[in-house]
Amino acid sequence: MKINPHHLTQEVKKTPPPLRSKEEPVNPAAHTKESTNKNAEIEASRQRMLSWFSRVGITPSALSLDPKKQEHALERRKKILQIQKANNLKSILNIALNVTINEQTSDNLDPDWFFAFSTLAEEIYSAPMQELWGKIFAVEVSRPGSFSLRSLQTLKSLTHRDAKVFIKAVNVASKQNNDSVPRILVGYHKRKRLLSIFKKPVPEQINLASVGLSYPDLLSLQEMKLIYASEIESGEYREGQQTSWRCVSDTFTLTCKTQGVALVYYKFTPVGSELFKLVGKNTNPLYMQNIKAILTEVFNIA
Repeated sequence: MKINPHHLTQEVKKTPPPLRSKEEPVNPAAHTKESTNKNAEIEASRQRMLSWFSRVGITPSALSLDPKKQEHALERRKKILQIQKANNLKSILNIALNVTINEQTSDNLDPDWFFAFSTLAEEIYSAPMQELWGKIFAVEVSRPGSFSLRSLQTLKSLTHRDAKVFIKAVNVASKQNNDSVPRILVGYHKRKRLLSIFKKPVPEQINLASVGLSYPDLLSLQEMKLIYASEIESGEYREGQQTSWRCVSDTFTLTCKTQGVALVYYKFTPVGSELFKLVGKNTNPLYMQNIKAILTEVFNIA
């Protein structure tokens, strides 16, 4: 087709785009696939529910109206639970047998402690928690009196998730020389002097959340009575006074630069201190870097 002037002067009429409905038409194949995936997820969830309840001897048809069948189902469930509890104790014993304890005493294990221990331990089902209970038994046999029944009762209430929070606290805890109580050093407090108001303020505490131990973690530890509920200040250090600490494998000595300085920390409770002995420890380099950067303002660190 040739273009002539008539075509240039003629008004061009644009054809409007076809109207579309607000909702695009559904692709039947995609809809079927989505429906199939959803049904598969529902079925997988159902199977997980059935699997967990089967471990305690319960199935949807376990408690039928037939008295004989009901009695049989209840007896079967009782037997399943007894077997599982026995298996829990067996696992804990096997773990304990493979724990090496260097220090031994000739004291005998308290029978009351042992039977209380076995009653609590038979209901420990997760492998990580069984590991802790096995270590407790091995230590207690070697050094009777290491773990109180109160510690066992606290430990019994802990979940695997709680234990992971406690491990995070252990990895940033320090012990002072000749002291068995762990403390989480967070900074210092310095008695204010008249001239200090003219100086630029410096941070006196680290943010524990920045090194992996969040405020909710601290609250959980306090609720579990593993650390005390508030920060504690040490006594004031004299100028030149030294104190030595060990955090996991890092040993350091603090020499106070000035008067009126106190360390601020979270202190482990007696139960927390007992459980502290059980946990495998790994240095938290970021914590060590941050706490030393704070303390170097008032302490020389070696």
